[in-house]
Amino acid sequence: MDQFDYVIVGAGSAGCVLANRLSADPKNRVLLLEAGGRDNYHWVHIPVGYLYCIGNPRTDWGYKTAPDPGLGGRELLYPRGRILGGCSSINGMIYMRGQAQDFDMWRQFGCTGWGWDDVLPLYKKQEDFYKGDSDLHGAGGELRVEKARVRWDMLDAFLEAAEQAGFPRTDDFNTGSNEGGGYFHVTQKNGWRWSAVKAFLRSAMKRPNLRVETGAQVERLVIDEGRVIGLRYNQNGESHELRAGEVVLSAGSVGSVQILEMSGIGRGDVLSENGITPVAEVEGVGENLQDHLQLRMIYKVQGVKSLNTMASSLWGKAKIGMEYALFRSGPMSMSPSQAGVFTRSFPEKETPDLEYHVQPVSLDKFGDAVHPFPAMTASVCNLRPESRGSIHINSPDWRAHPTIAPNYLSTEGDRRVAAEAIRQVRRVTEQPAFAKFHPEEYKPGPSYQSEADLVRAAGEIGTTIFHPVGTCRMGADDGAVVDERLRLKALEGLRIADASIMPTITSGNTNAPTMMIAEKAAAMILEDAKR
Repeated sequence: MDQFDYVIVGAGSAGCVLANRLSADPKNRVLLLEAGGRDNYHWVHIPVGYLYCIGNPRTDWGYKTAPDPGLGGRELLYPRGRILGGCSSINGMIYMRGQAQDFDMWRQFGCTGWGWDDVLPLYKKQEDFYKGDSDLHGAGGELRVEKARVRWDMLDAFLEAAEQAGFPRTDDFNTGSNEGGGYFHVTQKNGWRWSAVKAFLRSAMKRPNLRVETGAQVERLVIDEGRVIGLRYNQNGESHELRAGEVVLSAGSVGSVQILEMSGIGRGDVLSENGITPVAEVEGVGENLQDHLQLRMIYKVQGVKSLNTMASSLWGKAKIGMEYALFRSGPMSMSPSQAGVFTRSFPEKETPDLEYHVQPVSLDKFGDAVHPFPAMTASVCNLRPESRGSIHINSPDWRAHPTIAPNYLSTEGDRRVAAEAIRQVRRVTEQPAFAKFHPEEYKPGPSYQSEADLVRAAGEIGTTIFHPVGTCRMGADDGAVVDERLRLKALEGLRIADASIMPTITSGNTNAPTMMIAEKAAAMILEDAKR
């Protein structure tokens, strides 16, 4: 039976960082398990390839939510990366740390060592910022962060209109205060996606003390006398068991919950309903699910270039392909959203609680054809939702997808913010800088006017922006799943290091914070090993 010092479950954004840092000491024998395959699919590396990776069983788990009452009973696709690099191989590549207040709040919850001043050095350590080193940015790290390689008149006009509506401009959303409008920084290098594999794992895979297994899905943890001593995984239809000095779950807000519950760790009623004998009853496992619901408002426009028209002809597609082939720029180098705005839904909000993702294109959902008319999309999401959902297994079969119930718009506060967000987008598009394009609201449509109408509209156009967090939350209270050093409270020998440990969701895109969490986790693991 194989024996390792550290076994990391999940080679996603967090797992790649952990594998790099824990294997840096040649004395440590490290195993990284990934249920998906290698990242040798060409669309993983071309930025616009997210369109072909989301919903693709080669790269995506293919989860769906349960019918959601807040969305009129709709089910949503719930993309999660199932490939080396995890979501960093299929996501929108936006580099966003969150606000300083997010992390200071974690510290106030009793999570010592997780304040903004604590985590900023970790962000800087990982970063290779295109402008170089500064008080707020790092240079020489593994994670390349660059500016977008495409500009659109339509987006420039929207940002100008946002400024006319009273929102300031910014050239950097990663200073601890992301208020304002501007262009996103992206995890790209010279027009290629720069995933966690390229940043952290590829160089580490040359080390003889790191073993990486793909196509390896964990069935359950192996537990003995109050300690996790290893795990059982399935590869090519065969089960294998191994031993570990310490197991680190980095399978994400869905996967880490599933592994815990399949192993008898979680809510007693959930385990019993699925015929699993409880080993450790932990009420918080699978609870506290938070996600950013984006309201995708679409406007038809006139007199300005839109990706809709460029991508609707063979000649337009050929020009797009040629620009990327020659210069690594243009629409094929685009992240899903290039421009953004952070602002407040209401004046009494202490910091921005809304994030816009603005796109010079429109479609019904990712993977669908673009609309046959010039248009743009202004998605806006509530950064700090009050609604809480859950993720739980619904079968004793480790291959079955769990039940994902986000519970969007389930509080009066969230519904109020959603209605105001729609009003706010309308105010921006009415400003002179954008009004010159004669915007016509296509979705949800101008007939939605009253508060009740707007709440209903939010339920009709709302969809996930792919940021599930919180299902194995960190905290000092009895209801938390892990402590501030990310150790499972109920048993020894196990840590969790991924987005599931966030007590509250960060105020922005969640990929960069997930890699930061792994950076801090690795440092704590190595530090504790010396004691």
